[in-house]
Amino acid sequence: MILFSLFTFAIFWNLLILNKESKCIQSTSSAVVHQTSINSIARQQTRIVDRFRFNRGSLINVGFQLAQNSCTYIAMHDVDLLPLNDQLSYEFPYNGPFHVSSPSLHPNYHYKTYVGGIMLISNEHFKLVNGFSNNYFGWGLEDDEFYARLMEANLKIYRPENIQTNQSNTFAHIHDRNVYKRDTAKLFNQKEVTRKRDRKTGLNTTKFNLLNIYHMSIENIEFRIFNVAIECNVDRTPWCLKQPSSSSSSSIKFKNQLQQQPQLNH
Repeated sequence: MILFSLFTFAIFWNLLILNKESKCIQSTSSAVVHQTSINSIARQQTRIVDRFRFNRGSLINVGFQLAQNSCTYIAMHDVDLLPLNDQLSYEFPYNGPFHVSSPSLHPNYHYKTYVGGIMLISNEHFKLVNGFSNNYFGWGLEDDEFYARLMEANLKIYRPENIQTNQSNTFAHIHDRNVYKRDTAKLFNQKEVTRKRDRKTGLNTTKFNLLNIYHMSIENIEFRIFNVAIECNVDRTPWCLKQPSSSSSSSIKFKNQLQQQPQLNH
């Protein structure tokens, strides 16, 4: 059975051209967008607007599909991680994927295979690794699986060098976990499936419906908001729906969700 999860995309079309290359900033979060010092860039923000679980990997895949004709590389950018050091580069990653929020600079995550937070990657390389897995509903692990894709493609990950700041003052991590609680539940066989390299889903299997587009501007920066419905294959990933309570009525309601949702096609 196929369900669809609704998300909103805001794409800012004011492009900054660097060496004939243009960038698209994608920020993926259910939180409010925080203003940064990065202006005059094609910026894209995604947020959940329905009852289904957050899927950062699928959101980035959809965002890439919508933005790829407007830029030659993307910056996958957590909305709650704000750069404080002007030495950080957002220029085209000529050598390979460029991990701006490296383990040596990120305030929270310091393991050497970490590639989350902020990463720049060319359209060519994002397509080469087939984007992100679509299996990761809820918070976490999708970037670790993405790291495995980069390694299998023999792509070297580059990181900032000669930065005069450290883990305490390179970024501001603005995330109140009491207000914006992360969905860390592992439902059904989610833990088993998401601990393995996904060879079945990715950019080329991401399906969605574009529901409507809004044209807006803020301080003379024009942008578009895209409402999209992302596919949730309940047979393959039943954990895309939120966990029901233990009451029998809630369990029955949850089963009805699986059986009665309408099917949509991209």
